[in-house]
Amino acid sequence: MTDGSGFRTSRRAILWTGMTAVAATLISERAGAQAKIAPKLVQYQENPKGPQECDNCLQFVTPGSCKLVEGKINPKGWCQLYAPKPK
Repeated sequence: MTDGSGFRTSRRAILWTGMTAVAATLISERAGAQAKIAPKLVQYQENPKGPQECDNCLQFVTPGSCKLVEGKINPKGWCQLYAPKPK
């Protein structure tokens, strides 16, 4: 095969370049998207555990989600990943 400029390109080189580009795209997409954890795996509950509750956790995102746990999160809930916000 020639590319019009007289340079010969093999099918193997074209396929290898294409596969490399696809692999790089998939890797970069996976690195950018962080998977969240199922609530059951971190023993998420709708009630606080003493003074520990989601709305004063470092991972809580207002109004009702979490950076680490998937699904809707009750601001007064709790899970094992609780980390208090710095004061």
